[in-house]
Amino acid sequence: MGSINVKNNKLYLDFRYKGQRCREYTKLIDNSSNRRRLGQLLKSIEAEITLGTFDYAKYFPKSKKVEKFAVLAERKRKAKAYFESPDAPRLNEFAEIWLSEKQIEWRKGHYEDVDGILRKYIIPMFGSKKISAITKQQILSFRSTLAKVPGRKGKVLSPSRINHIMTPLRMMLTEAADRYEFTSPWKNIKALKVGRTEVDPFNLQEVELVIQSAPANFKAYYITRFFTGLRTGEIDGLMWKDVDLKSKTIAVNQSLVRGELSDLKTEGSYRVVMLPDRVVEALAEHKTVSSLKYKYVFTNTKHQPLNYQVISRSVWYPTLRRAGLRPRN
Repeated sequence: MGSINVKNNKLYLDFRYKGQRCREYTKLIDNSSNRRRLGQLLKSIEAEITLGTFDYAKYFPKSKKVEKFAVLAERKRKAKAYFESPDAPRLNEFAEIWLSEKQIEWRKGHYEDVDGILRKYIIPMFGSKKISAITKQQILSFRSTLAKVPGRKGKVLSPSRINHIMTPLRMMLTEAADRYEFTSPWKNIKALKVGRTEVDPFNLQEVELVIQSAPANFKAYYITRFFTGLRTGEIDGLMWKDVDLKSKTIAVNQSLVRGELSDLKTEGSYRVVMLPDRVVEALAEHKTVSSLKYKYVFTNTKHQPLNYQVISRSVWYPTLRRAGLRPRN
């Protein structure tokens, strides 16, 4: 808040503007009438500073600070012009361009995950904004809002999930800043700290309970899963041509995710798995009852590839309940 002070029996104003202390001297003698006069002037100045309409040159045209603040205003104008690129599109428009370009790079499952995040979280918040005009404060405010969004089973979104949602926004801002020549606001924004994941493995006794409690047509499936360590996509995409019961091996060559067969993520994922006798026996028995005209080892009742979400909901968790075991992945 500004004040009226005196020096050499002459009044002067003391106030702050744009973070700087300003002293403007007058030729008015220190008396009650002049103090009232300057008091009204000071109220007008402070009101205009609050509203963002204050013009220094209007009140103090001969002040040395006029030029100083004019230089600062010009720098701000140029910075804003650089920040808000005239060629940059709105975020929802750029999101469509960016996704279409990434579709050829990404797996179907990853593409659908990112597309879902954009449409559920990012576009409703930023879609109508010019992508070059999104600020750091808006990004941090958005992240704070996510921390209050209900997740599964009524719980709020975890730090890991929030980081996962923020990643596409960061990638788009970085790419757009490079294309349209503006400065990305994503500076010094660190990912939320994620706590250690508690590993809750099955012991051998629990494994046996699961196998005993599984439906007859899924016993071979779970025996193979437990004793080979194949990932969900790898076992769902397993084909008879890759199973050699004589040499007791499985060649892991592909993965089935959301109904789409694709290559494995890394070169190290391509491997040959040695089978223990129990798996060999289970697969040999399964082979006698499965329809070999279908290429997949494990299929549903319609002889179609397995859908992980359906199996999880209709087979896995009911099996755990029958086995008397706590729910877990």
